[in-house]
Amino acid sequence: MTTTAAPAVLAPDQAAWFGETFTRVVDNVGSAVLGRTRVVQLVVTALLSGGHVLLEDYPGTGKTQLARALGRTLQASSSRIQFTPDLLPSDVTGVSIFDPGTQTFDFHAGPVFANVVLADEINRASPKTQSALLEVMEEGRVTVDGVAHPVGDPFVVLATQNPVEQAGTYRLPEAQLDRFLLKTSIGYPDRAATVEILSGAAVRDRAGRLEPVVTGAVVAEMVALAGTVHVDPAVLDYVARLVEETRRAPGVLVGVSVRGALALVRAAKTWAAAHGRNYVVPDDVKALVEPVLAHRLVLEAEAEFEGATAQQALAGVLAAVVPPAVRGA
Repeated sequence: MTTTAAPAVLAPDQAAWFGETFTRVVDNVGSAVLGRTRVVQLVVTALLSGGHVLLEDYPGTGKTQLARALGRTLQASSSRIQFTPDLLPSDVTGVSIFDPGTQTFDFHAGPVFANVVLADEINRASPKTQSALLEVMEEGRVTVDGVAHPVGDPFVVLATQNPVEQAGTYRLPEAQLDRFLLKTSIGYPDRAATVEILSGAAVRDRAGRLEPVVTGAVVAEMVALAGTVHVDPAVLDYVARLVEETRRAPGVLVGVSVRGALALVRAAKTWAAAHGRNYVVPDDVKALVEPVLAHRLVLEAEAEFEGATAQQALAGVLAAVVPPAVRGA
């Protein structure tokens, strides 16, 4: 009878190296996006968890700077796609063009073929164009004329959407929202960060001045290491109980799916390694519940009308579910 060897668990020295490298990446990106350390931490966590980020923000809050700073920090390529009502799927993925000389169709890659892709104002485009990103986000490839074309590695999409109350915006379908590992917001900087930004007003492109900190190979290694972080069965049970509680929380029409639970576990593993640990604790889960799960909840219309929010619903869920007492692995 054959037995399957247990997967290796992240060693303590590897966890320490992961944490140090994670901090270097965050600090480098943070030097271009001032006063937003937690947002940068979440974006890097999504990258190292193999996921994508949805940013809901007003114009002028630094979304493009964040994407470009991440690309330069990773010694990787970055691109920006401005979503508009007339944008076509081929404008995102690319198109095959007939070459009269060779009598063949040549594929011309679109802007999605980059390591860090900023999909700006995604909720201004048609659903057909929005869906052009779905295969790329899920599979890491684009299929045109039956031929699969892999995109960059590493690969992360930073999609932005304007608040739905702004003119010309459309709420993203729940199935598409569920594809994003997490959702966060850069927001406006505090006064100290604003003063620092204004003092360097002569520097128009902070991200352009950054030097690379890690290579794509290092990022790939970190992604692999994050997957080996130990998660105690009690913590997995805690995640399962949290997810189940969202499905019966007051005012919630649709709770978190299994995909959302998996995303929370993946992100928690990366978050633990980012803090120099080779095991997940309940506090890692708590720290990520809102950014990973809030955008996956669908509230009842009456609850929304009364001012209820997904964040409030999750606060109630966290209060109702008792976390386990887990010792380090």
